Amino acid sequence: MSPLSCQLYQLVALLLKLFLGAMILSALVSWVPSLRGPWTSYVDRVVQPVVDPVRRFIPPVGGLDISFMLVFLAVSYIAQRIVPYVCYLSVYR
Repeated sequence: MSPLSCQLYQLVALLLKLFLGAMILSALVSWVPSLRGPWTSYVDRVVQPVVDPVRRFIPPVGGLDISFMLVFLAVSYIAQRIVPYVCYLSVYR
């Protein structure tokens, strides 16, 4: 494989990190409703389609949305561990 494929994996990692940023914004807005504005609907359109299917299997417990945290941890792990490893394999294999 070529370094170009590694750049593609780095782009995927960047997109995943941007998604994590959108998740953080969504969490902040849910905790501080005064931050809510017209831009929050765009953030929700990005975050909710990923979190909602997980939420069907893992409902909130005691007001704590475990599904949101699970998705955040999974995406974070993929962006920080799996994507760089796949990039490494694509270049040095």
